[in-house]
Amino acid sequence: MANGTKTGVTQPNLNCDACARLCSFRMENKSLFPAYFNAPVPSFGSINGEILVVGLAPGLHGANQTGRPFTGDGAGELLYPTLLKTKMAKGKYLARPDDGLEMTRARITNAVRCVPPQNKVTGAEIAACNGFLSAEISSMGKLKAIITLGTVAHGAVLSAVGLKKSAFKFAHGAVFELPNGILLADSYHCSRYNTNTGRLTTKMFEDVFYNVLAQVNG
Repeated sequence: MANGTKTGVTQPNLNCDACARLCSFRMENKSLFPAYFNAPVPSFGSINGEILVVGLAPGLHGANQTGRPFTGDGAGELLYPTLLKTKMAKGKYLARPDDGLEMTRARITNAVRCVPPQNKVTGAEIAACNGFLSAEISSMGKLKAIITLGTVAHGAVLSAVGLKKSAFKFAHGAVFELPNGILLADSYHCSRYNTNTGRLTTKMFEDVFYNVLAQVNG
């Protein structure tokens, strides 16, 4: 059953069929990669976290394989060391879900929970998953800041809290205070493409997280 329309549900069930294209792709991958997780990837970290990091969608050979956001792909090679460096997480990141890494202040999720073909999601798929993101934000009683990785995540968060995208234009390093008092901070996505091309450097990425911490702790 597609449970995305249920109020208050923060995670889709493992057999969610809300998006025909993603469901079909998931079935293909179950045949091609039977040892992979091949299901909607759940969020990682406590619902009591103060900072929510929102990405785009699981990578085929990353989170779709491991069942943990940003684990096993190039983007995680920048995200998790940054979380550890800023003490939003503890332990070691070894690119597998049993590495013992723990979130301390942060929680990680995606705008779309299933892996999309060619890493590209549609507007309908973002909308179908948006109820989960909305419920997740509402359920995080200690939430102080949301860090969005890329324009898709930025737009999904604004939709999830009922705000117009035109009022909060995405820009790397931008920080907005939303009407509910929660901070919204933007970063370019930590994808291999962005880091390899120099669009996003390690310092640029870390600065976003340090800036959020400074404002949350202040």
